[in-house]
Amino acid sequence: MPQYPYKHLIWDECETLSRDEIRAIQFVRLRETIRRCMSVPFYRKKFDEMELRPESICSVDDIVKLPLTTKSDLRDNYPLGFLAARREDIVRYHGSTGTTGKPTIIAYTKADIELWSNLCARFLIAGGLQSHHTVQVAFGYGLFTGGFGLHYGIERIGAAVVPAAAGNTKRQIMLLKDMQSDALVCTPSYALTIAEAIKAENIDPSELSLKLAFLGGEPWTEQMRETLESIIDIRSTNNYGLSEVIGPGVSGECYARTGMHFQEDHFIIECLDPDTLKPVPEGCQGELVISSISKEAMPILRYRTRDIAILYSGKCECGRETLRMSRVIGRSDDMLIIRGVNIFPSQIEEALLSIEGAAPHYQIILDRPKTLDEVRVRVEIDKNLLSDKMIDMVQLKTRIESVIHQISGLHLQVELLPPMTLERYEGKAKRVIDNRNIVTNNQ
Repeated sequence: MPQYPYKHLIWDECETLSRDEIRAIQFVRLRETIRRCMSVPFYRKKFDEMELRPESICSVDDIVKLPLTTKSDLRDNYPLGFLAARREDIVRYHGSTGTTGKPTIIAYTKADIELWSNLCARFLIAGGLQSHHTVQVAFGYGLFTGGFGLHYGIERIGAAVVPAAAGNTKRQIMLLKDMQSDALVCTPSYALTIAEAIKAENIDPSELSLKLAFLGGEPWTEQMRETLESIIDIRSTNNYGLSEVIGPGVSGECYARTGMHFQEDHFIIECLDPDTLKPVPEGCQGELVISSISKEAMPILRYRTRDIAILYSGKCECGRETLRMSRVIGRSDDMLIIRGVNIFPSQIEEALLSIEGAAPHYQIILDRPKTLDEVRVRVEIDKNLLSDKMIDMVQLKTRIESVIHQISGLHLQVELLPPMTLERYEGKAKRVIDNRNIVTNNQ
């Protein structure tokens, strides 16, 4: 893997501002954003109820005086109730996937698109991308912000884009070989699917030019990264964003991979206890709450992401002093509560990937046949350790159940599956099947 000097991995000078310089920019932009939000009926009503005006904010710390915003608020004002710019100034619309209802529509002015492109360029450069590289984007193109956001960031750098879009794994591999792509952009689970297909087809990774992978769109673990990089010789970095705030580009790992750097000159980050909504100490997990302070079309204040993570401060070896975030540990609204115990799917993934013989493909099935929850963890077995000896499989199953219990405190039933049994997803992997709320009418 190439070891680039970090000075070549900085896109613009704002990335290496001091903490005092960052705070000064945040204060000015926060006040400007509040003024812009005065034209949004939702915020104007909130400000009036709280007797708030831009002058009420005397420092960045005063952000706690502002109202929180939730996805429900956006849906209640669907499609464009949060628009803070003239309709004729809008050049693009994106939105969430709408898997739990109508999509949340997000608007962009020309300046917003330029900002978004630069934010993506920052974390791409930080992760090692260079202008002479060719990048294969295996994200979907559409309302989803991932494909277009990364596409424009890559072009902003001057690198070449292969807009392969999601799906058709054989075609993805063909393009990786024929176009000699240097970098891959997709979800981590789909990157692993591609890597496994490369291995299954007995393709020597040295036949590829692939060096880098920029992965986001879903939570993943360090063990999953190690598995991916052991199959194909690449360096993968994690990035984070969400459509309601702007899309990808909110944070991303640098080449040092010591956490995802927030773009703090454009976002103010809080980490709150999801129950009390009070700040948690640095190094403790909490819910990320993000304010966008540079967007024109749809600025958003104190957006509850529902993503649980840990914040870190301190100067990174890359030269940046921005706050960094851990991987997303889970979500405050999809955290599983099983028999009174709180657990995130990523904790189960962590357990599985620590055990030799368990493949990084699993599914959690929740049922409630009577009054108690029943949980099955379906796990694929690595084909190299698949055995026709019953004792070997029983011992593997017991080891997995024991490690899950150590991490979660729960005794869960494990079901071992042959390789390639579970469905492979071209986008976000569906890890949890919760049947507990399904009502069956037998009349």
